[in-house]
Formats: sequence, C-alpha cells, structure tokens
Amino acid sequence: MIKWIKKGLIFNTGNDYNWMVSHACVPTVHILNKDVFRIFFSPRNKHGQSMLTYMDVAANNPAKILYKHDQPIMELGKLGTFDDGGVMPCCVVPTENRLFLYYVGWNPSGSVPYRNSIGLAVSYNNGESFERIFDGSIVDRNKYEPYFTASPYVMKEQDIWHMWYASSTGFVKIHGKPEPLYIIKYASSTDGIEWERNNITCIKPKSEFEANARASVIKEKDIYKMWFAYRGSFDFRDGKDSYRIGYAESKDAVNWNRMDENSGIQFSKEGWDSKMQTYPNVVVHNGRKFLFYNGNGFGKTGIGYAVDKDF
Repeated sequence: MIKWIKKGLIFNTGNDYNWMVSHACVPTVHILNKDVFRIFFSPRNKHGQSMLTYMDVAANNPAKILYKHDQPIMELGKLGTFDDGGVMPCCVVPTENRLFLYYVGWNPSGSVPYRNSIGLAVSYNNGESFERIFDGSIVDRNKYEPYFTASPYVMKEQDIWHMWYASSTGFVKIHGKPEPLYIIKYASSTDGIEWERNNITCIKPKSEFEANARASVIKEKDIYKMWFAYRGSFDFRDGKDSYRIGYAESKDAVNWNRMDENSGIQFSKEGWDSKMQTYPNVVVHNGRKFLFYNGNGFGKTGIGYAVDKDF
C-alpha cells in the first residue's frame, strides 16, 4: 500500500490575465525531459470558461516553477461546436514525434447546467501549442450513453490504446437543481482516434448518488493501478460529500477491484486541500511516483503534489 507524502501547493491563479482569472484545474503532466515536468492545466477566464495553458516545473522539485506560459495554447472551439464553452486537459500521450491531447469540451445546456464530450488535439512542439484534429468530438454520447462523456485517461500499449473515461448516468435534482452522476467506463482503440465502446463499467459507485471520474492509470508488474476522483451528490462543494481520491487495481485494464482505502492520501487538517482532493494525475519518473491533484473548490485553491518516497 502506498503512503503519499504531501509536499504542498505548487501554483494558484490570482487574476493573472483576463483568460486566467481563477482556478488551476485538472493538472495533466507530460515528462518533458529528465529534468522538467510540463503541467497542462485549465484556468477559468473572466466569463468562467475553462481555458488551456501550461507551466514547467523542476522534476526533482515540482514546487519550483521554471516557466509559466502567458497565453492560452488552444482557443475555444468554433461557435456551436462541442467545446465552444470551455476546454479542459485530461491526458497527453506521446506518439510518433507528436503529442496527442485528450481533453474535455464544455457546452452550456438548457435543461441541465452543461454537456461534455471528449476531444483530441495534437502538438508538434512538445505542447507549446495544440491544434484540433477535428472540430467535432471523438467520444460523445450515444444510444447506450445518452447524457455526456468526459475526463479521459489514455494509455498506449503496443498495438492497443486503452481509455478510461467518465460517462454520465443521468442527473438528480438536489434542492431543485440538476446535478450530474457519472461512472468510469472503458474503451479501446488501434490508433487512438477511433474508439470501440462496449459500455463496460470499470468503477462501480458505492451508493446510488456517487459520481466517479478522472482516472489516472499506471502499470506496475503487470498490474494496472488507478487513482480516481469520487464524490456524493448532496453537499459536494467543499462539504461532506466533496471529492476524494479513490483507488483500484486490475489485471486486464477492464475489470477492476476497487480499494479506496489504499489510495494513500487523506484530507489535510487545514489549508488548501482540507475540504476536497480531486482530479489526480500520477506519473512515474526516476523511480519515484508523483501525485498531482487539485484541492478545495475544484481547483480554486490551485495545484499541489505528493510523492511516494521523500527526496
């Protein structure tokens, strides 16, 4: 069982620019080289829309920011497309001298607060900028998944690509407001673009009103290990049902044994992650595991990290 050693907050926004007013959501790490982690994340602009940018941090001390980009690296989608209301990074996969970015597109909706689906963009300069491969999404709602899709994590292994993603199972009204429910499902691909979805649930909710999402997966000794975020529905905005980090293992990437008690991390007694821990991203570098995650307010308090063994 892992025991994460918290190293604290790395970065928080503070009305830096009109496009970076608040939040630093969903840290998504690319190992740029042996010395540098490139962390993609999503601040919110003055309209509350999620944007996309990055910062570089020292691999031997991620609290040391080496560079913070001063522009969005991909604009919002064309008017009427799936991501015209926000873009949020989830996973980067190096492939053939380029980077694939799997991200969430946001749309405002009418009967419910929003609709999500999964998009794909590519970079030829190690993530300094991205361009969409398609104006449309690559994993969207369908006849078996009628609500929305979101938060993909993709792993490439030999001739197969795995995706673990959030699929909404519907909405529940809490104090008259519709709140989304979602679970983590599995898809596979031979090229990272066209995905076969057989409606396979990976992480089953513990209760009727649990939502789980944003998987992050590594493989050690033929065991797939997943950290993910889960919450309740009645008081989840920094309340008793707020996001926590769960854990599961699998031998085949499809069937998972959930064991949240082995996630290795708990709320702090006070401070930036004392009410919420969410959107985990685990990377392995130089024999160490790093956990990057958001704290209170869905990333409003910024990005922090933990390690499996101290420096």
